[in-house]
Amino acid sequence: MAAESNFDLASVLAEYIVAPSPDNARLTRAVQGVDHTGAPTEISVVEERPLTIYLNRQEIVTAMTIGDYPEYLALGFLRNQGMLHPSDEITGIDYDEELETVVVRTAIETSYEDKLQKKTRTSGCAVGTVFGDMMDGLDGVRLPQTAVRSSWLYALAHKINRTPSLYLEAGAIHGTVLCQEDRPLVYMEDVGRHNAVDKIAGWIQSTGSDVSDKILYTTGRLTSEMVIKTAMMGIPALVSRSGFTAWGVEIAQEVGLTLIGRMRGQRFICLAGDERLIRDVDPAKVPAEPRKHRRKSAG
Repeated sequence: MAAESNFDLASVLAEYIVAPSPDNARLTRAVQGVDHTGAPTEISVVEERPLTIYLNRQEIVTAMTIGDYPEYLALGFLRNQGMLHPSDEITGIDYDEELETVVVRTAIETSYEDKLQKKTRTSGCAVGTVFGDMMDGLDGVRLPQTAVRSSWLYALAHKINRTPSLYLEAGAIHGTVLCQEDRPLVYMEDVGRHNAVDKIAGWIQSTGSDVSDKILYTTGRLTSEMVIKTAMMGIPALVSRSGFTAWGVEIAQEVGLTLIGRMRGQRFICLAGDERLIRDVDPAKVPAEPRKHRRKSAG
């Protein structure tokens, strides 16, 4: 259709500060298999690597990750778990590729044994870990009441869904994108949606970026932890192609987060913050989303 033929990939990629790296040979591997007809085939699959995160001398968690941006992942994980605060002075982040570890060092060491004892599993994947008092970080949180235009959402979906990525190359991966209005800025991917969000959080903390006017776009479900992490980062809007959980919706309503899900083609559903959503485009004029954008696999 015309919308597809007018898509300018070079212009879209120029908008990104950090874009996916689908051609990075370290992130995928060619695997031999047999298809439904019995014919031999070869496909590209994503790699998984363990990454152990330390805060000073305390081992915190081992995450399964694709292995890119380990420093952002470690910093963002610690920030989103409430182990690091904006006022904490980071004196160093040391990544050892051979040992598969990241050590985040602060000016003042802190013990987290009590917090580690409260660790529970969540509904997520990969890191998918939430600490028992993570909700404490939301006390008194009220997000900026920043307006969101539906035209931005449609433009973002159109751009992000066509950006070359590991998801389009190999699948089995989640993506999260930090956006400003209709511009995608930082696109992170990983085997778990929590990892991808934590990388975004690490980038934000490392760069000191203002997020009061930002939108977080994710391919993952809008669970309570996804909402909590978005709120902890101070981002006022969270958008997803996927659906919601009831607790995620309740938390979004409490903290003033605009929550939009099931965004596909002309359709989306807003379950929190509809008063901040400006519908400035007729959905009927939005091109239908093609069923598939996936790049052709090897073989």
